[in-house]
Amino acid sequence: MRTSRRSRTLLNAAATLFAVVWAFPVYWMVTTAFKPQHDILTSTPHFLPFPLTLANFADAVKKPHFGSYVVNSLAVTLTVVVVATTVGFLAALALARFRFLGRRAILVTILAIQMIPAPALVIPLFLTMKSMHLLNNLLSLGLTYTAFVVPLTIWILRGFAQGVPVELEEAARLDGASPAQVIRHVLLPLLAPGIIATSIFAFITAWNDYVYAYVMMKDDAHYTLPVWLATFSTNTGTDYAGLIAGSTLFALPAVAFFMIAQTKLTAGMTAGAVKG
Repeated sequence: MRTSRRSRTLLNAAATLFAVVWAFPVYWMVTTAFKPQHDILTSTPHFLPFPLTLANFADAVKKPHFGSYVVNSLAVTLTVVVVATTVGFLAALALARFRFLGRRAILVTILAIQMIPAPALVIPLFLTMKSMHLLNNLLSLGLTYTAFVVPLTIWILRGFAQGVPVELEEAARLDGASPAQVIRHVLLPLLAPGIIATSIFAFITAWNDYVYAYVMMKDDAHYTLPVWLATFSTNTGTDYAGLIAGSTLFALPAVAFFMIAQTKLTAGMTAGAVKG
């Protein structure tokens, strides 16, 4: 009994230590965003933002085209999340439920695509978008991010779909449910954890990308927020106060999306358990 308590105490202490080490950079970024300029650059660390100031945030949002960057990032990211999860969900169901010629080749291809590093595709994708006259168009970013997200979405959701007993679908059909009703009332609740996980992955992929947004866009008004963050570093130096405040603002939508997704995940798991 004592050994069990001792092991539990050690595990809790290790978990707490890990959580503190992981969370400290986030804490330092957020608190630094509220510090005056002279406290940010001082060699003596200040663990609390005193006196607290909002000037760094005000200076950050005053950057040219900030509003356009926010709209562009949200439009591209939310579109990628919706399209990638929808296409991935339907494709995963097809690969999990149907047997057809070339099915195994498709799965191998999907897995192989994940092994290609994204930076290696910058030039081919740039030339492809140029030939399609989509450069300096947000559609090019949407297509690019969707192409990156869909293969992993299919692979993950296929595993979830294979874990759902076919008997549940057959029982729903015997009760008179149409294919659309089977998907909505049986499969969607049971696959909710996978859908939420892949939607978070899609959001982070599209929201955080800098390289493709910078390469494929020409006008400042078409850039996204990662490019906006890069403007705080110039040849004359780095505006650390604005950069940290901007990074804090940049992280807020991702945190909000994760919190909403987590709520939906819990509701989906509960609904799936009741349906099953």
